[in-house]
Amino acid sequence: MKPTRPIKSISLFYRDDNPDAVQWAKKIGTWLRAKHPGVRIVTEKPQAVIVLGGDGTILAAAKKYRHTNAVILGLNMGHVGFLASVRKQNQFLPSLDQFVKGNYSIAKRMMLHASVLREGKTIFEALSLNDIALQNILGIVEIRVTIEGHHVQYIRGSGVLVSTATGSTAYNLSAHGPIVMPNIKCLIITEIMDHNIPTPSIVVKHNKRVHLRITSFRKRGLLSVSKTGEAVDVVLVSDGETIFPLQKKDEIIVRRSSRLVQFAELEKNYFFRSLQEKFAFE
Repeated sequence: MKPTRPIKSISLFYRDDNPDAVQWAKKIGTWLRAKHPGVRIVTEKPQAVIVLGGDGTILAAAKKYRHTNAVILGLNMGHVGFLASVRKQNQFLPSLDQFVKGNYSIAKRMMLHASVLREGKTIFEALSLNDIALQNILGIVEIRVTIEGHHVQYIRGSGVLVSTATGSTAYNLSAHGPIVMPNIKCLIITEIMDHNIPTPSIVVKHNKRVHLRITSFRKRGLLSVSKTGEAVDVVLVSDGETIFPLQKKDEIIVRRSSRLVQFAELEKNYFFRSLQEKFAFE
C-alpha cells in the first residue's frame, strides 16, 4: 500500500456509556504515548479521529468533525461494523501502528443534503452520510418521487429512503435495497413498505436531485416531538437521529452535498471482506 501522510495529531471519539470503548480509549492513549510520543492527542482540529464503537458512533464522529477534513479510522466495537476500518480487537493496536506511520489510503465518501420546502420557503436542512428517510411510522403516507421533472415512483406505504452508497448497507439493506460499493457516488431511492405494487430501488447518478412531495396522509397525531410537544405523523429522519415533522404538500429536495468524509482504509478489498464476514459467504 502506498504510504500517505504520517499522523501527527489524533482525537479519540467514543460514547461514555460504552465501558469497553472507555477502557480501550485509555489503553490507546497509554500505547500512543509510549510507542509514538510524537503523536499528540487533541480535542480540536485533529488530523485523524479514532472512533471506538459501532456504525452509529462512527456516523456521529463523521458529522462532528466534518468541518475539519480529518481522516476517520473506525475500530469496530458494535454489532454491524460496515463503516469500521478494523473489525477485530486483536488487530486494533497493530492497525493503529500502521495508520500512524502513514500506511493507509483515503476513501472519500459522499454525503447528502436535504432541504424541506413549505409553501416555497426552505424551513429545514439536514446533512447525512447514510440516508434521508421520509416515514409515517404508524400509518400510510403517499409520496411522489420525481427526478428532473420525471415521476419515477408513487409510493403509498410507510415511506421512502434516499441513501448514499455508504448507507446502502444500513437502513437501505433492511428495506431490501441494493448493496452498492462505497466508492461509487450515487443516490439510491428505496420504497419502505409500499402498499402498491412494489417497485425496485432506483440508483441515480450523484449529480441528480431527487424531489419528494408529500401528497397525502391521515392526520392522527399519535406521536409528538419531545422538545416541543408538537403532534406529528410523518417525519424526515437523517441518519436515524435528526428528526423533523412534515406536513401535506411539503417538498423535500435531496442532493449530493459538497462535503466529503474521509475514511482510512488499511487493506485492499476491505468492503468485500466485510460482506463475506457479515453474510457468511463461502
